[in-house]
Amino acid sequence: MTTINKEEIQKFSDLADEWWDVKGKFKPLHMFNPIRIEYILDKVSKHFKINRNMNLFLKDLEILDIGCGGGLISEPMARLGANVTGIDAAEKNIKVASLHSEKNNLKIKYFQSSPEQIEEKEKFDIILNLEIVEHVDDLNLYLSSCQKLLKKNGLMFTATINRTFTSYVKAIVGAEYILRWLPIGTHDWNKFIKPEELQKKLADLKFKNEDVTGLKFNPILQKWKISDDLSVNYIICSYKF
Repeated sequence: MTTINKEEIQKFSDLADEWWDVKGKFKPLHMFNPIRIEYILDKVSKHFKINRNMNLFLKDLEILDIGCGGGLISEPMARLGANVTGIDAAEKNIKVASLHSEKNNLKIKYFQSSPEQIEEKEKFDIILNLEIVEHVDDLNLYLSSCQKLLKKNGLMFTATINRTFTSYVKAIVGAEYILRWLPIGTHDWNKFIKPEELQKKLADLKFKNEDVTGLKFNPILQKWKISDDLSVNYIICSYKF
């Protein structure tokens, strides 16, 4: 069995060369990155009781970035000292990510894969599932595979989109058809998942949900911010017990 959806992978493969163009088709992700990184680092420092003022404060932590794309999250984590493994089902994305990390003298282990294909168990301290679960086939297999890869007390971050009328208007009609932030067809509203549904699936896999937070875009400031509004984008921080 596999969680890979070939049509979804092809969408992002077609755009692979543009991952690091901050004004290109991945501009929305570049705008999104600062708030995602800040949230992750805050939760990691508190959970593992690490002083964020230390140089390379993620040193010795094993991080798995699933659906790493061109490495937009992998690279900041590596710069802070983490041992980063980035996987993606699209071979072209892996090539782009590998070349970019080499140019920046970053040691990141990239390879083409999906979580159910990785044989090593309980290897990672942190797993990043950022804007991925709405693109996979067989979400239950995907999440259970992640659970097997995570160490006990390890953290998992799952960021995705709620299945609401508001998310249809903003994430599909607005982002794809009006603002053209994303290619038309990037998202399928029926594959969006409500926070309570995702939290239930995680709890069934022996995850303790530490936090669920909304991420909201301010069109005037052109910035993302942390929010109590879960109607569109949200992120769940959970740990394995």
